[in-house]
Amino acid sequence: MPGVHHIHHRQRVHQNLDKFPHDNKWVNRLDQLLLIVAFVAPATSIPQIVKIFRTQNATGVSALSFGMFAFFNIPWIIYGIVHREKPIIVMYILWLISNSLVLTGTLMYS
Repeated sequence: MPGVHHIHHRQRVHQNLDKFPHDNKWVNRLDQLLLIVAFVAPATSIPQIVKIFRTQNATGVSALSFGMFAFFNIPWIIYGIVHREKPIIVMYILWLISNSLVLTGTLMYS
């Protein structure tokens, strides 16, 4: 949709934001890398989630810590939405889900 691209471009110019995709190849690659990291980083908690729910045992896992992790994901999600930063929004929503799953498992099986 060329019209939508034009509106998006005008908004970026009006708000004095960098072009997307950026002209600098290094910055463009960094943007792409962060989109990948946004999905991979929260996936690192999958083994913990599987272990808790498969064994139905959360010994040694702190509900308080994972509750705080989940709670502090919320301001980051809001920040990402306000600043329209897709990697931040995606990553912290996924972190919120994974931290909440660990918290739930810990509360159920401790």
